[in-house]
Amino acid sequence: MRLAEHSYGTIASIQGPLLFVEQVVSVRMGEVVKIHFPDGREMEGEVLKIEGDTVLVQLFGESRGLDVESTRVVFSDAVKQAPLSLEVLDRVYNGSFQPLDGMPMFIPERRVPVTGYPLNPVARARPEQFIETGFSTIDGLNTLVKGQKLPIFSSAGLPSREIAAGILKNARLAGAEEEGAQRFTVVFVALGLTYHEYSFYRRTLEQMRTSFVAFINLADDPVVERLLAPRFGLTVAEYLAFEHGMDVLVVITDMTNYCDALREVSTAREELPGRRGYPGYMYSDLASLYERAGRIKDLPGSVTQIPVVTMPEDDITHPIPDLTGYITEGQIVLSRELHQKGIFPPVDVLPSLSRLMQRGIGEGRTRKDHRKIANLLYKHYAKGRDLRSLEAIVGRDGMTEADRLMLDFAETFEKELVHQGSTRRDIQQTLDAGLALFARFKLEAG
Repeated sequence: MRLAEHSYGTIASIQGPLLFVEQVVSVRMGEVVKIHFPDGREMEGEVLKIEGDTVLVQLFGESRGLDVESTRVVFSDAVKQAPLSLEVLDRVYNGSFQPLDGMPMFIPERRVPVTGYPLNPVARARPEQFIETGFSTIDGLNTLVKGQKLPIFSSAGLPSREIAAGILKNARLAGAEEEGAQRFTVVFVALGLTYHEYSFYRRTLEQMRTSFVAFINLADDPVVERLLAPRFGLTVAEYLAFEHGMDVLVVITDMTNYCDALREVSTAREELPGRRGYPGYMYSDLASLYERAGRIKDLPGSVTQIPVVTMPEDDITHPIPDLTGYITEGQIVLSRELHQKGIFPPVDVLPSLSRLMQRGIGEGRTRKDHRKIANLLYKHYAKGRDLRSLEAIVGRDGMTEADRLMLDFAETFEKELVHQGSTRRDIQQTLDAGLALFARFKLEAG
């Protein structure tokens, strides 16, 4: 560790937001630097690559006004740190942790590196206890549990933005109305937003009933901020969860933009590309984010994650959803077919899965008959969906009465249980809606 900052005026070239600085000694990857412009301005940057005594620096902003003769680069010997305090709540920041809400920056209690520390596997507590999102297809059939990481797999043109907004507004802990409502907090990280999307989410944040912290990265912001924003969000989430006992739900949208930023930085570093041009270490990089979700034994508080992933070309085998699926504990899959039918949220429950659902449902958590109702809904809907292919061949008149009943059940299930528009349903309403479907079609309810 150095005892002083090092200042250099040995810039070899400037290429967009990239600076090549020569004759640098004692520098490390990820080190934060300050760039002093000739006109007196200052801007932060980060070390991306070290090759001999030449260092590649990425600016957190535009390089307009820089020149190689009079610009100075100061190496701080520190990695990026997040300022922490309870004053962070109910505020909106950009990808560099600067306020976007017009209020002054709070005075931090302390600062910690944004890279975080992995949870000790031995100290991890098993995810449990139900988090209600207000969507029947998630709460009733793919239940989200505290400490879980459950991604939403979307495609271009599908309403993942509206679903993320619905979760922001409606998510809460079961029983939070009576006790501990202040302990539930949402951390929202939005990456690569257009101004139209930014305006949409700002209106959503204004309608939230729970406390929140938001990090907003716009499409024209520096690409490095797109890599930093999720780490700032998770560092704040860990601070609120494990130092102040809060249950924190982290919603990150869209991880595809994050991975594209990762590819761009990797290209600037001249690294060998892996699948579809993404860096070979993308799996471990994604794991360094997703694995920060969890609970710790003997400590209150939890960090739960819902990352949104837009699948390029609707391809679930694309490296981004593929690697995400390896690390996380299930997935919520959106369907273009349901969306075209006008169903919202268009969640296809058959390929969707919550691997930890059993830890959050049942007597004392949701309801004693939750598992049985969910199983029967899956069973009858899967049969009805399967019969649609037979109907296309032989026609409805050529099918038995029992088969026509299942076809009608699948249709009604989509229109009345999956579809809920902007209405919020609690878990009791969801399970009662399932029982009502069984009663209407005279099906066994358990």
